[in-house]
Amino acid sequence: MSDHKHGEMNSDTQQKTFDGFMKFTTWSVIVILFIIVGMAIFIS
Repeated sequence: MSDHKHGEMNSDTQQKTFDGFMKFTTWSVIVILFIIVGMAIFIS
C-alpha cells in the first residue's frame, strides 16, 4: 500500500461532478418554482 501524501490527490473529476450536480440542482429548483407559480396563477 502506498503512503498518502496530503495535497497530492487529483480532484479534477470530483470537481467536475460537483459542478454538474450544482448546475442540475439550480436548474431543477428554477423549473419547480416556475411550475408552482404557474399552478398558483392558472389553477386558483
